[in-house]
Amino acid sequence: MQEADFNFTFSANQLVAHFKSSNISLHIKREDLIDPFVSGNKFRKLKYNISEALKSNSTTLLTFGGAYSNHIAATAAAGKKYGLKTIGIIRGEELWKDVKKTLAINKTLKYAVAHGMQLHFISRETYRNKEQPDFIENLNAEFGDFYLLPEGGTNSLAIKGCEEILNEEDKEFDYIGCSIGTGGTIAGIINASMSNQQVLGFPALKGDWLSSEIKKYSTKENWSLVTNYHFGGYAKVNSELINFINLFKKKYQISLDPVYTGKMLYGIIDMIENSKFPQNSRILAIHTGGLQGIPGMNELLIKKNLPLIDV
Repeated sequence: MQEADFNFTFSANQLVAHFKSSNISLHIKREDLIDPFVSGNKFRKLKYNISEALKSNSTTLLTFGGAYSNHIAATAAAGKKYGLKTIGIIRGEELWKDVKKTLAINKTLKYAVAHGMQLHFISRETYRNKEQPDFIENLNAEFGDFYLLPEGGTNSLAIKGCEEILNEEDKEFDYIGCSIGTGGTIAGIINASMSNQQVLGFPALKGDWLSSEIKKYSTKENWSLVTNYHFGGYAKVNSELINFINLFKKKYQISLDPVYTGKMLYGIIDMIENSKFPQNSRILAIHTGGLQGIPGMNELLIKKNLPLIDV
């Protein structure tokens, strides 16, 4: 298979904390440093999909996402890099009513448009049909042929890319922590993990549907979900989480996004402090990027009169 020329595929592990009382070490795999916008798991998910699009002579990528989607921004950036047109089907038709205002206050969508993405806004009700064959046929009729990327980018090629997150030096860890959106990233990590390692998934959404999604792409059983650190659901935050993210950045000079990695690391440290890990455990947390969404989150926090995330 022809591969897209992603010129950086290795990310280093950084020791961030050693808990002396339990002799537990916590490292972070800095996937966020791969690229400012095509970073972390988005880089991994897009790598082989773009290779396949190029191989099949596709000229257009079409995908789905919300107004602050990391995947939308990453697809736009990758499309521009490799000369592919991009179309984003965006949830929320009300955003189209005053699109100039939308782009003025929404840095994610503004970035996507600046990188050549054509935005198409649809209602939330219609958006629920995004996987239905007749809906896809209607998109083909409207936009012509395209290479389809699912919401969040998860498919078999994305899993292949995410299997490359772990490398030889990661075999030394007992636990691997990963935030979860659609389940693709953690499925790849599970596939690449050693049988003696335990992979912990921290869902950003409420609900128990993720286990079945992960099982579609992995047959291993050395994993479990930690479901009590979602802070109320997808993109929900409070002052406690924001203060944790800001303190973490001040202490370790590492920015965390509030939707995924911030919640995961809050959870891991809380579990360490409450003796949920055996003594002498070596923990590796995967930083999946997503930092481009912080300005958009801060816009929402201003409206809610909550503290802002340091950028």
